[in-house]
Amino acid sequence: MVWLLVASAAGLTASIKLHNPDWLVQQAWLSFGRIRTIHLNAVAYGWAPMAGLGVALFIIPRLLKTPLMGARYAFIGAVLWNAALIAGLGSVGAGISDGLEWLEIPWQIGTLFALGGALIGLPLVFTLVNRKVDHLYVSVWYMACALFWLPVLFIVAKFPGVHVGVEQATMNWWFGHNVLGLFYTPLALASVYYFLPKVIGRPIQSYNLSLLGFWGLAFFYGQVGGHHLIGGPVPGWMITLSIVQSMMMIIPVAAFTVNQFQTLQGYLAAFRYSPTLRFVGLGGLMYTVSSVQGSFEALRSVNVVTHFTHYTVAHAHLGLYGFVSMVFFGAMYFVMPRITAREWPFPWLISVHFWLVSLGIAIYFISLTIGGWLQGEAMLDAARPFMDSVTLTLPYLKGRSVGGAMMVIGHLVFAAHFMLLVLHRGPQRDQPALFRHFFGREAMS
Repeated sequence: MVWLLVASAAGLTASIKLHNPDWLVQQAWLSFGRIRTIHLNAVAYGWAPMAGLGVALFIIPRLLKTPLMGARYAFIGAVLWNAALIAGLGSVGAGISDGLEWLEIPWQIGTLFALGGALIGLPLVFTLVNRKVDHLYVSVWYMACALFWLPVLFIVAKFPGVHVGVEQATMNWWFGHNVLGLFYTPLALASVYYFLPKVIGRPIQSYNLSLLGFWGLAFFYGQVGGHHLIGGPVPGWMITLSIVQSMMMIIPVAAFTVNQFQTLQGYLAAFRYSPTLRFVGLGGLMYTVSSVQGSFEALRSVNVVTHFTHYTVAHAHLGLYGFVSMVFFGAMYFVMPRITAREWPFPWLISVHFWLVSLGIAIYFISLTIGGWLQGEAMLDAARPFMDSVTLTLPYLKGRSVGGAMMVIGHLVFAAHFMLLVLHRGPQRDQPALFRHFFGREAMS
């Protein structure tokens, strides 16, 4: 929760600086290059993995019908991980960085991430090995492989002195894309496959489709990041392989989408009442949209316009926020009452949170998508000065800040409600916190 607020504040600051560059220039750590990097790393190593791994610690013992084994290791690992993140963000703020996107935190601090992550993962591995069931539900597949893929990605990427020159750039986007597709995405998809059937009270429509989605992700995602290097001094076959695999990703995405839709048939009315289903369902839909958009964005004919523009930023946020964060929000609305043995005290705050972040990411995404496309076309027009491509984006960058501000307010509402729940403040409820609809207007029970 803390990292969500830190990332939100840093992200909004960086956004405002894009159209008001003279704002907050007295301190070096508030310069765009540093505050934007603080935002990225607070999300990538703070909010997203802590939320995702926390959900995994809740889900896996229940699916395996086995108590969590070695929970103390997860606690120690979380302490080490968060200590590493504090040190890492501090080093970035001080101007000490490895200079690679998603990998800015110095490798010396990265060793603490590796150790902390291993300790967090140990209880899940112990529980999996000692499980009391033979059949592994698809959520376990996703989460188990996420725990395997992350250390492989991180250790290979951060090992000092190995990657230089063009190979370093190739590795950079191999890691940057795969940490999203092979760590955050499996954790989020596992959450969808767990919470969606749980809330509506029926199993997923097709277990075979869920496995097609899993194996498709595992086989096709590994080299997707290469399309970020189109036009760079890298082998042509590598770029083509990345584009082909990007398009092949439509297969597992379609499998997930069809499975989700068929599972929800006849139960769509539940979206009106369930906070968890509303967040998780929207997140699942955004997985489809962002993935299909990413596949077509990898095509050379599209990439030539969108490369080096705000369009890419819009796409990245649709994936990591519209999909991953939305699913984790929904998961937390389900998990926390079961941990605290207390219902959320103010359901209307859940609705405020949902609409603020949903409208915020919509404004953010639409603004940067349109502005980024126009920016790309302006840069391709040799008759226009480069500054035209900068000035035309200003209204859209302001739209980005408006959407970002709405998301930040939504996060503050979420954090305040979270603290009220944890501290046992507000009314004590004996019924689940559900939305109610009367006369076409939304009211809260």
